[in-house]
This record gives sequence, structure tokens and C-alpha cells, in this order.
Amino acid sequence: MGSHAEGGSQAAGGGQTQRTQYPYVTGTSVIALKYKDGVIMACDTGASYGSTLRYKSVERIKAVGKHSLIGASGEFSDFQEILRYLDELTLSDHMWDDGNSLGPKEIHSYLTRVMYNRRNKFDPLWNSLVLGGVKKGPKGDEKYLGMVNMIGTHFEENHIATGFGNHLAIPILRAEWHEDMTFEEAVKLVEKCLLVLLYRDRSSINKFQIAKITTEGSTIYPPYSLKTYWGFSHFENPAQGAVGSW
Repeated sequence: MGSHAEGGSQAAGGGQTQRTQYPYVTGTSVIALKYKDGVIMACDTGASYGSTLRYKSVERIKAVGKHSLIGASGEFSDFQEILRYLDELTLSDHMWDDGNSLGPKEIHSYLTRVMYNRRNKFDPLWNSLVLGGVKKGPKGDEKYLGMVNMIGTHFEENHIATGFGNHLAIPILRAEWHEDMTFEEAVKLVEKCLLVLLYRDRSSINKFQIAKITTEGSTIYPPYSLKTYWGFSHFENPAQGAVGSW
């Protein structure tokens, strides 16, 4: 009896699987870029349970306060926890009632501390977060776009792609982005990136959501689909020209 109890305490004390430290329900890439009047952000609405596309109507872009948008790749439950942190942050800021409100730069700074702190506890929030926004500053309307990953690495950029998009969308953005893009041009460029990811990323689905934020506020548009073409010869016969016995 004593040895059985001792063995049970050892199992409880160490060696067990930490289920919360591994991503289970995940979302794929987020694309974001600055344009003439603000920041645009886009992603699909799918969430995969392992390799199974389980959920098809998940919103991974949210407004934060008056001046910011956040988008997330990775574990969806961790993103929900981050949103609770941000709700507490914005509520606390609102309670000061001092005529000022947190901008995207301050919220991005806060998120880098949260992600790095959890990483140092060996219990990371399994996300890559994109934070964009517009706020009036000393030099007028200041557009801001930054990201932070699960270990706290962070940076600012004119265009950002997370997940698989970091490999497939960034070259397109580097080649075609320019600072004075109109909203329509920005949407066209984002849709081009999303279409490439739809063709190449098995976790992506053809249901996308676009959001923008300007000095007038944030707008998250309803989900929609893109026109696709699957008749390319390499899609129909991917092994054509390949060497080997298969």
C-alpha cells in the first residue's frame, strides 16, 4: 500500500505529459501591412485540431481599444487568454479617465513582456501575434505595425506575415509593397498572398477575413472566399517529371 502511494506521488511530481504546453487547436498565417491611410490585416477563419481542419468560422483578428488591431497565429486557446489580458489592460486604462488611451506601440510593448515572461516560466503562450494601429502623435497620424512570437522576439515592420506566410508571402510583399498604397491596392496585394497560401498551405481554407484600422477607427469585414483555379498541370499530376519508383 505504501509503495503504491509512493509511486503515485512520483508520477504526480514529474514525468507526466504537460498537455497545456503543446498546441492542439491552431490557426495559420496572418498577413498585415501599412498602407496610405492606416494598417490592413488579414487571415483565414480556419482552426485545425492537429492536422484535421476542425473549425471553419474562427475569428483571429480583434480590435483592441480605440487604436489597435491584433491578429494571431498558433494555439487558439492561448489567443483567447491573451485577449482576456488585453481586456483587463484596456479596462484599467479606461478607468484612469485621463483623456488618453493606449496606442498600438504601448500594447505591443505590453505583449512582448507577457510573451517573454511566459517563455521564462517554460509555459509559453503558443502564438505569433501581429499588432497594428494608428494614433495621433507629435508628427501627426502615426501608423504602427509590429509582431511578437512565443518566445518574446519582437520587431516593427512595414509588412508582416506569420506562420507559413513568413516563407511564401514575405517575398511577394517585399516585391510589391509601397508606402502610398490605397486601400484597394492593399486589399489586392493581401488577397494575392492569401491565394498563394491557400494553394500551398494545407492548413489554410478559402474563407478569409480582412480588417483595417485608420484614425476613424477599426473595421473588421465579414468573411468571404476568393476565386481559385486548380487546373494547373502540377496540381493535377504533382509527380510528373519526378525521379524515383513511385
